[in-house]
Amino acid sequence: MTEDTQQTCRCACGATQFRVTGKPLFRMLCHCSICQRYNAADYADVVVYAAAGVELPPADAVTFDTYKPPPNVKRGKCAECEQAAVEVFDAPLFPKLTIVPFAMHTDTAGLPAASGHIFYDKRRADALDDLPKHKGFLRSQLAFGRQLLAARRPASG
Repeated sequence: MTEDTQQTCRCACGATQFRVTGKPLFRMLCHCSICQRYNAADYADVVVYAAAGVELPPADAVTFDTYKPPPNVKRGKCAECEQAAVEVFDAPLFPKLTIVPFAMHTDTAGLPAASGHIFYDKRRADALDDLPKHKGFLRSQLAFGRQLLAARRPASG
């Protein structure tokens, strides 16, 4: 997805569906304990979008929860199958973001490759790839921030 496009995202049971209309900013693999619990997996494979590029699902389709204060990230699961569906990131001094699990996308061909692992020190299993692996809170947050800045930087040309 190199330009603004439209794509449907849906959970495994199909009860939660929504549209992505914007270009993905980047993709990350997060190993933090919250992502492990929220995704019921060893890590989260997520695609990050500007909030304006995602039409959130109807309120009754998703059950939102906050796993850690302050409530900067609200994580939503399908109300039917409880699959991780969408995360809303709203923190002071940051742009509003929507984070969509890679598995929710019906067409993954145009999505970016993962740019790295964050919170790698919390991993349950080693990742056998050549992607950067950021350990610790500060380094992981900086890696996420750098990806965000790079994605929001106007293309030169």
